[in-house]
Amino acid sequence: AVRVSDNKIVGIVDLRYQLNDFLKDFGNCGYSVRPSERRKGYATEMLRQICLVAKKYGLKQLQLSVEKDNAASIKTIEKNGGNYCRSFTFDNEEAYVYLINL
Repeated sequence: AVRVSDNKIVGIVDLRYQLNDFLKDFGNCGYSVRPSERRKGYATEMLRQICLVAKKYGLKQLQLSVEKDNAASIKTIEKNGGNYCRSFTFDNEEAYVYLINL
């Protein structure tokens, strides 16, 4: 994601069109915002935009995983219509799976 005003990269977002066995817990969408640019709404907008792209390409749902202690990312997912689905453990860390219907 590039900020228009100064052409600065503020974050990245990725979309995987298919889930394999490994990704079934991690999901088909992920995003990250540069630490200096957090809490400015970029993650919310990045996720909103990738939802539009996913829908355009025929996906019906996005699945995202988030560490249980990452309140900011949970808020971002919920702002974009994400609903808690389940929890899982990876490397002894609890995480949540959220679904966004497109």
